Amino acid sequence: MKTLSRSMTVAVSVALVGAGGALAQTPARAPVVNAPAGSLKGLREGDAEVFRTIPYALPPLGERRWRAPAPMPRWRGVRAAQTMGVACMQPPMAPGPYDRGKVAMSEDCLTLDVTAPANARKAPVMVWIHGGTLIWGSGHSKMYDGKEFAKRGVVLVSINYRLGVLGYLAHPGLSKESPDHVSGNYGLLDQIEALKWVRRNIAAFGGDPGNVTIFGESAGALSVEYLLASPRARGSFDRAIVQSGYLFTMPELRSKRGEEFPAEDIGQWLMGKLGAPDLAALRAMDPRKLIEASAATGYVPYGTIDGKILPRQLVDVFDRGEQAPVPLIAGFNSGEIRTLRHLLPPVPASADAYAAEIRSRYGDLAEDYLRLYPAARDLEQNGLDSTRDAVFGWASERLVRKQSAIGQPAFLYYFSHSYPSADATGLPGFHASEVPFVFGTIANTPSFWPVIPDTAAERRFSGEMLDYWTSFARNGKPAAAGSPAWNASGSAGAFMHFAESPRASAGLMPGMYALHERVTCRRRAEGSQSWNWRTGSTAPVLPVPSSACASLP
Repeated sequence: MKTLSRSMTVAVSVALVGAGGALAQTPARAPVVNAPAGSLKGLREGDAEVFRTIPYALPPLGERRWRAPAPMPRWRGVRAAQTMGVACMQPPMAPGPYDRGKVAMSEDCLTLDVTAPANARKAPVMVWIHGGTLIWGSGHSKMYDGKEFAKRGVVLVSINYRLGVLGYLAHPGLSKESPDHVSGNYGLLDQIEALKWVRRNIAAFGGDPGNVTIFGESAGALSVEYLLASPRARGSFDRAIVQSGYLFTMPELRSKRGEEFPAEDIGQWLMGKLGAPDLAALRAMDPRKLIEASAATGYVPYGTIDGKILPRQLVDVFDRGEQAPVPLIAGFNSGEIRTLRHLLPPVPASADAYAAEIRSRYGDLAEDYLRLYPAARDLEQNGLDSTRDAVFGWASERLVRKQSAIGQPAFLYYFSHSYPSADATGLPGFHASEVPFVFGTIANTPSFWPVIPDTAAERRFSGEMLDYWTSFARNGKPAAAGSPAWNASGSAGAFMHFAESPRASAGLMPGMYALHERVTCRRRAEGSQSWNWRTGSTAPVLPVPSSACASLP
């Protein structure tokens, strides 16, 4: 039996000639890695070595609840890393494509999974941050299996982080406890600690600690934006991919911004709703009861603009060019809002009523709005498209433009790929529908996900997306052999359209970005309105033109 070493010990399978001349093969022994964090025993799955449920920080229990994550001390002996981990605490999810049924969960959840090519050396590393509105989700989902990444020579790391009230509560008492005199952002601090762990340990798995790409979808994409904006995350990653990110107004720690109450005030309000007299009582609450009761009050977790971890609103960070100077991919899906219908404005009674409503709310920009979303078209589709563009389309193009402006290559995409079961359920290009194609896990989607046909065409399409994503992680240039060249956006407005197959295109939705940028600029300049998802009849009356927006097209 021969033993290999790259700071990892693995036993290689040996072919033996058995009776009658048949070949028998001993299975590969479980890989063992000796990392700075400690020794780990994983699993050999095909050509990949998988290490599950690795703790990257001490459990945030008891007095550690609502504290910055503390690094995990090196453990003694060889730790088993072969069992699927639990999710962080989260409330039940309503039935739908994203519902994974009952999930095992715990407050002791700050773990990550590593999937590496066997015998890797200085392989590019991709760190996946799951979505779920900062309320739901887990890095351990089967849909995030990393073996297709390993086949392409990439190490995949998938992380858990604190969610909901346990991950994002701000409160004056918590701020008083903090050395920085701030609170909230605990889930974001978890992500930063996980990235530090990757820098320190990933070489032991064959990964290159100097070549780390972060990527995420929805709230995971928002988390990538937070990491791009946070000084605390600077230097912990080298590239970024934002899949269906958004740029809402975020609560500020002690100041009112737009229609958002100060985060500390929200925390005090929530404590009263929960009937907790003080932080000690809140820390003593059962975590399941705490997370479910908080969700029932309507509490929604967001990152807090605290001047330290998140220094200013995301739009302001990118306007000032203060974000991490790294190559970027950003994009969105054609049917984003089809599974997010709570964001939709009511369907107007008639085309005339729709046009009148738009003119009453958008003033001098109403005709631009009606050209993009005309009254003569299906009115529900107008709501789907205008909300999609205000939330995801504008944000994706803005991120790409702002990253290009600081001299970094930035790549835009638009995903409209669909298939029969998604079409039959009215969900073509729905929110997150690109994820199983990016991971090559089209057979591992949740129970209520529209079933992706296991055909050569779908597997080929998924392979192309995987190739673009992993080549970007390798050298900052998304490419797939035999597929169209994906050019950086730049002045020509190049983007990749993922339709039935990838198509190199230019000039995504002419006029879309300009309209929503002008609307957002006016809301920001006026000061009392938030720049969130509201469009059509749910939009506040647009402020009058501002000199601050005069230079916009």
